[in-house]
Amino acid sequence: MSFTVGMRANPAADAVVLVPSDTVNQGPFRRLFLGVTGDVTLVTLGGTTVLFKAVAKGILDVGCSRVNSTATTATDMVGLM
Repeated sequence: MSFTVGMRANPAADAVVLVPSDTVNQGPFRRLFLGVTGDVTLVTLGGTTVLFKAVAKGILDVGCSRVNSTATTATDMVGLM
């Protein structure tokens, strides 16, 4: 199998517009797309809450079940499944 430069071996099969919430899981997501740079607080697939500071717009390659609204400043997010 060959790949185009920049193409991932496991591309997303679906996507959903994310509305951050401190209580509602919207995932699981393979990764996130951020339309606007900012901080992202998420709950990993393993259940750990992590704050990523000053994440540049683009792809955040971390699996997660939820993006928390508290301390999240990045916007225009899409969860990639």
